[in-house]
Amino acid sequence: MTPFQQGEVPSAGLPPPRVASIEPPRAESEPPRPGPEPPRAGPDTSTELRPLTGFTVGVTAARRREELVALLERRGARVVEAPAIRIVPLADDRALQAATRLCLAQGIDVAVATTGIGFRGWLEAAESAGLADGLLSALAGARLLARGPKARGAIRAAGLTETWAPASECSQEVLDHLLSAGVRGLRIAVQLHGEPLPDFVAALRSAGASVIEVPVYRWVLPEDVTPLVRLVELVKLGYVDAVTFTSAPAAAALLEVSGAEEEAVLEAFRSGVLAACVGPVAAGPLARRGVPTLQPARARLGGLVRTLTDRLPAHRTRHVAVAGHRLEIRGHAVVVDGEMRTLAPAPMAMLRALVEHPGRVVSRADLLRTLPRSADGHAVEMAIARLRARLGDSHIVGTVTKRGYRLAVDPAEGR
Repeated sequence: MTPFQQGEVPSAGLPPPRVASIEPPRAESEPPRPGPEPPRAGPDTSTELRPLTGFTVGVTAARRREELVALLERRGARVVEAPAIRIVPLADDRALQAATRLCLAQGIDVAVATTGIGFRGWLEAAESAGLADGLLSALAGARLLARGPKARGAIRAAGLTETWAPASECSQEVLDHLLSAGVRGLRIAVQLHGEPLPDFVAALRSAGASVIEVPVYRWVLPEDVTPLVRLVELVKLGYVDAVTFTSAPAAAALLEVSGAEEEAVLEAFRSGVLAACVGPVAAGPLARRGVPTLQPARARLGGLVRTLTDRLPAHRTRHVAVAGHRLEIRGHAVVVDGEMRTLAPAPMAMLRALVEHPGRVVSRADLLRTLPRSADGHAVEMAIARLRARLGDSHIVGTVTKRGYRLAVDPAEGR
């Protein structure tokens, strides 16, 4: 797993994250406990049902976080913000200077710009070291490959022109392009984007290329990891419906912060919480651990949101006809006859357990097991009472004396 370090340099100007106050639910009979709380269900402020209304989505992005949050919220999602990484310049730029001088001394045939911020940082560092003219000349004489539109924009802003860029914005497509054209005997400069690219570099060297790795910046954990720790807890308990990842280091950081809970977090992703990744590179740390990921056809932020909007409701929604009502159970809410009602985690746990057995009696003991911090059977009674109140019709959930509770499903539903 990629190592991350905390507190090495000041944060790179990122605004403080907006993260919901979160804590796993406790039974009503328990005293308050310190710790994170799940986003609380409050009064419904809107009856508008948008595609992601009723769903909670975690956002781990640092760069373009506000844009991603706005896109999700416009579609109705409740967002938990937990930036997983931040970009910092190298504390010691001697390695960058050495790589630049090597490019100038030996010449380069191909240069790969992986990110816009990294390519600009390389040129700025060269300017500070008095090497900018030589570097621009070397790059102008080389084939320039841009991994994506931001890298392409940085190349053009420097007065240069890219030779080729992949449609997918994926490092693997860049590698395939180089290998298919043949790289034996070529000297290739690869601008790294926050972490080494061992597989990429090794494949080029195995094919006969001489590779100069150009480290410009790196990814580290945020100075305050509390929001990320809270998101880990929400994922583990299933209180978020999806988590978005826009970079591989962000996915690796979430797993690193999980610590001893990593396997529980991975199992949550495997069994219900959607891991939505902007592309295959971002999905790498999760895919290598057997986590299925949701990805757009093209690695774009807008594509990620559209794909999530299309897939999440189908993945995390249940429909049932009960006591003359139509219920649509979403992530943290239930739509009753077209009207959304948000639910606290304990009542929602009751409803999901009852929906799993439509029309059948579910015992108090079985319901009790769905409450992570429940103390006794009284917690179930309180959660059922709150559920009935939120649903607006006490007949939806029936009591079976000395046995438990059941949904009063319409006859066709119970067959």
